[in-house]
Order: sequence, then structure tokens, then C-alpha cells
Amino acid sequence: MQAPTSLEDLQQAISKEYESLSKRLQQVARFLLEHPNTVALETVASLAEQCDVPPSTLVRFAAAFNYNGFTEMQNLFRQSLVEQTSSYSERVQLSQSTTSSSTVNPSIILSEFSSSNAFSMKHMSHHFSENMLNDAISLLESANNIYLIGLRRSFPISTYFAYSLRHLNKPTHLIDGTGGMLMEQASNIRKGDVIIATTFSPYAKETVNVTDFAYKTGAKVIALTDSKLSPLSAISDLCFDIKEGEVMGFRSLTSSMTLAQTLLVGLAYRLNSDGMLSDTNTTPWNK
Repeated sequence: MQAPTSLEDLQQAISKEYESLSKRLQQVARFLLEHPNTVALETVASLAEQCDVPPSTLVRFAAAFNYNGFTEMQNLFRQSLVEQTSSYSERVQLSQSTTSSSTVNPSIILSEFSSSNAFSMKHMSHHFSENMLNDAISLLESANNIYLIGLRRSFPISTYFAYSLRHLNKPTHLIDGTGGMLMEQASNIRKGDVIIATTFSPYAKETVNVTDFAYKTGAKVIALTDSKLSPLSAISDLCFDIKEGEVMGFRSLTSSMTLAQTLLVGLAYRLNSDGMLSDTNTTPWNK
């Protein structure tokens, strides 16, 4: 097997091989997937300490993916970071909390969320390729039915998808588990359908179970989640791992909603150009 030549390919390879790695190599895998900028900037000694493994384990990890040393693999992370626009000082500023519980007030919270969300949004265009976005839109365009599931804090994303897709005249089904009938609502998912599943750590088991059912029926799965190690990653055709802004342990939904809007507006333009929208006033941004 040839060593991956891009960070995206490497991340996909790590996700695919994760279960077959030893416990220590899994520790490295989690850190590399969750902290790509840190990997690009830190020394081997520092990274080993943060992963809680000996430096030799990083070398073994790189060898497991056919690199001639850890530095060769690390260069993929550095190249990706160079393509981003913000400076290291900005990242440090966003990652450090300068407030204590006794000084927090609404204006500080607003400032922290605004900065954190701006940072996350700034990097979305680097994180998801044009092909990936187009592939997702193509799946939605050709779907016989579109199912949505996102529970608890993911629920606003799914309801927005449902609201907008209905304005685009797409057969849409929101799976919300009303009356405890979660699997009953999912029971009609078939090959030719698409399900958009959204869940973030600690990952709703109900969402994972419904998604697994849909995947096994032959339906296409578009996942919105927060890590390539998410349980949705292995049972999806397209997996968008979204790096949201986070302040004081509270995770934003700004980037997730922006991705949803991107897919929906892209779909609306696609349908309109194909003559499949009878009334342009039905587009979701006009409602």
C-alpha cells in the first residue's frame, strides 16, 4: 500500500484502519484526527507527550501507513496548515480562555462565541472539497425520499433541513421519535433514498442505530458529525466532520448550520437549472 499523499487521504486511511491498530496507536490516531494544527506545529517530543506515548510510537504509527519516518507524514499536516489563512497567534488566542467564572458576563460570552465561530467558519472552505459538496448535492437531487435524523442538540440541524427541503418539493421525512416510534418512522427507508444523519459527541445511540439500519437497506447516508472516528463515519457514504467553535464547554452549531445552508442552496440552484422548481419563490431563503 502506498503512503497517502494528502492529509484528507491520510485521515480517511486512519479512520478505516483504526479498529485494527494497537491501543497505543489508537491514542495517536485520535490525537492526529482531532488536533491537525497541533500536529503541524509541534515537535515529535511534544506530540508524544500530548498523546501520552513514547516518541517511538509516533514513528511506528507513521510506518504503519508506509511513511519513511514521522516527519514525512507530519509534512502533510504542515502543508494543509499553510493553505489556511489565519496565523498561529490567532489560533492560540482562540484556544486560551482568559476569563474566570467570577468575571464572565454576557458580553464576554458573546465575544468568545463570535471569535470562536469566526475561526471555525474561516476554515470550512479548506476542510470540505468542492467534489465532496457536489457529491452530496447530487445524492439529494436524485433521492426518491430524503430522511432526516438529529436528536438532542443536533435536532435544529435536522429540522432546518426538513423545513427547507419541503420548500424544494423533495419528499422529506423527519425522524424525531414522536411517541417512541423512532424505528417505525425509519422502517420505510429503502434503496434509492438518502438519510442525512447528524450527531456530535457523545453521539446519540438512537441516531447511530437508525443510520445503521438505513445504510444496511442500501440507502445513501450523508453524515454531519464532529470526528472521523464518529460511529457514523463507517456507515456513511459522505461524512462531514465539522470543527465547531466551543466556549466554556458549550459547542456551537454555527458551522453545521452553514454547511446545511450550503447544501440546500446548492441543491436549489441545481433543481432550478434543471427546471425542476416550478416556482422560484419556494426556495428556502425566501421564506
